[in-house]
Amino acid sequence: MIKSHLIQWLDSCFQQGVQQGLWSDGAAGSFVVEEPKHEGQGDYSTNAAMIIAGMEKKATGSKVNPRAVAEQFVQLLKANDTLLAKVEIAGPGFINFFLNEAIWSQVVPTVLAEGDFFGLAREKNGLKVLVEFVSANPTGPLSIGHGRQAVLGDSIARLLAAVGYEVEREYYYNDAGRQMRVLGASTQARYLELLGLPFTFPEDGYQGDYIRDIAQGLIDEAGDTYKDEDDVEVFKVAAERAVFANINETLARMGIVFDSYYNEHTLYDQGHVDDVVRQLRDKGLVYEKDDATWFKTTEFGQEQDRVIIKSTGEPTYRLPDIAYHREKFKRGYDWLVNVFGSDHIATVPDVMAGVEALGYDKSKVTVVLHQFVTLMREGKQVKMSTRKATFITIDELIDEVGIDVVRFFFLMRKADSQLEFDLDLAAKEGKENPVFYVQYGHARISSILQKCGEKGVDLGSLADADLTLLGLPEELKMMKTMAAFPALVSGAAQDLAPHRIVPYLQELAGLFHRYYHEHRIVDPEQQELSRARLWLVAGLCTVLRNGLQLIGVTAPDSM
Repeated sequence: MIKSHLIQWLDSCFQQGVQQGLWSDGAAGSFVVEEPKHEGQGDYSTNAAMIIAGMEKKATGSKVNPRAVAEQFVQLLKANDTLLAKVEIAGPGFINFFLNEAIWSQVVPTVLAEGDFFGLAREKNGLKVLVEFVSANPTGPLSIGHGRQAVLGDSIARLLAAVGYEVEREYYYNDAGRQMRVLGASTQARYLELLGLPFTFPEDGYQGDYIRDIAQGLIDEAGDTYKDEDDVEVFKVAAERAVFANINETLARMGIVFDSYYNEHTLYDQGHVDDVVRQLRDKGLVYEKDDATWFKTTEFGQEQDRVIIKSTGEPTYRLPDIAYHREKFKRGYDWLVNVFGSDHIATVPDVMAGVEALGYDKSKVTVVLHQFVTLMREGKQVKMSTRKATFITIDELIDEVGIDVVRFFFLMRKADSQLEFDLDLAAKEGKENPVFYVQYGHARISSILQKCGEKGVDLGSLADADLTLLGLPEELKMMKTMAAFPALVSGAAQDLAPHRIVPYLQELAGLFHRYYHEHRIVDPEQQELSRARLWLVAGLCTVLRNGLQLIGVTAPDSM
């Protein structure tokens, strides 16, 4: 792409400067090329001169003027007069590049040639990454908070795959412990209630109608067989099976399929938890106090040590999480990505201390914490579900506004920002709704391309199209925006930031809609210009489709 070509050229000029003795090679690979934030500062800008000056000062101890370095760099750049219209030095030594307008028409054939692969890369080819997300215990339907995490995790996985990682999606859960016993007791109580028998509902039991549905399913299957059952195990198993089936159905609706599931109970059954304690103890990092077992997290930067086994003998949440991460490392991944709700913020440092204590590289673990979702209707918070549970389920939200809207809206804010989900806006099917605005751009272009022949213009061959006719400011802006897509994808993947795709798509769709209303794309009296414009919007359609695919949203051909 144009930016990568510019970078290669800058690297070449930099090496020429090294060979001519203008500077050393200490700054190699350290400077960046970015799009300026303000109009009038060129198409791209580099901090190369300032980086070189800083490196030279560090190496020689003598002060080096960045603007003087920039002047030398510009002289080397002027050897190429086909790419650049002009070069300017700005501020303390930024070099701003203004590209020849004709260069931008090269974007269109590149986009169309690469098609569905435009924006994708193989830069991380062969590296394995495990993305863990959702990881809700099977105690009830997925809430909207789980829904945000599901979309976030899946979109991160899509982005990582797009830049060449070998990606595995994993769901970690626990089907044991107190929560599950309460689930079983709640199901047992509803079972007895539906049979018309005496029952006692747990004080902190699960109240949703889904518990009643599970109990009714058990009656349909086995009648009153379990009416005298003292152990809640049969009810727990039935509830877990039903809840997990519901969770998987919900995830499938959202287009999310996991490659693997990992049960916390496995860590105990296979002795991993006990082995972690033994390893930490052998390293002198565990001690006993107040009948509890403590982990010396203070040796890893924490303010205080943490209990990993309570005085009751029950492990705290930290211990199995540390053991789970050890098992992840053993499976040979190059990068571990965890997507958690912000309620996990206190646990992360403890688990990372455990990872470090066991001798693993904690820099290979990245945790993405997301804030919660607030549903709004008519400016007021929607607090309660009326159908499935004491919270809004993701299924209910999908039923109301659709899967595409849910996925798009969940990515309209950074993960660490509180998200207000406007149900009134989400329910609209006009241009006010941002997802429909983007999708309509794709649908409108598809229609134009399908019907251009009916309006007297033959699209013809791309090789025969004169793309140099695309010189309007709006056309140049569209091509520049399209050209930025590969770098956007690469950066969003590396930073685990799928939310960046959303405003990009909104901008690109907005550019097209305004262009469509202000200019005739198909004009039988201007055949050559029409063909150029048709190929331009065909490329734009491809980029819209590829961007929507990265966040799991459909790109309809008609609406």
